[in-house]
Amino acid sequence: MSEPTPILAPGQFVPIGALSFGALGGPATEVTPGTPLPVGSVLPPAASAPVAGTTSASQVAGPFIPELGRPVILALSGDWSGAVTLLRSTDEGETTLPATLAGDALVWRGNAQEAIWLETESGASLWLDVALTGGALSYRIGQ
Repeated sequence: MSEPTPILAPGQFVPIGALSFGALGGPATEVTPGTPLPVGSVLPPAASAPVAGTTSASQVAGPFIPELGRPVILALSGDWSGAVTLLRSTDEGETTLPATLAGDALVWRGNAQEAIWLETESGASLWLDVALTGGALSYRIGQ
């Protein structure tokens, strides 16, 4: 078992200090597990324009241009049958490929409302490939 490395220069001691916070003119509040630093990030509303509509025919809807680093939310509703596949493009829609997770295409066959994607590449766009076999589908992809 080796000896711990000693703390040396510039001093042979560790000064006592406390981290606290508070409002100007108010009392200091010590930082503890019960009173953590009051920090967090709040993003302004997303400026990306959602893609939404209702259809009773197969179509490709888009493009949705996501803001980077924000979850993309998909909402599917209605009395419909078929499949909706998320497509992604990095060349303004000239080429679209299915978005995948662990090698499987992201496909929905029923109503849903969930976070589906987090884009990190500038210039990427998302599309919905709607392949209906019956009914009417309302869709929305946005942030």
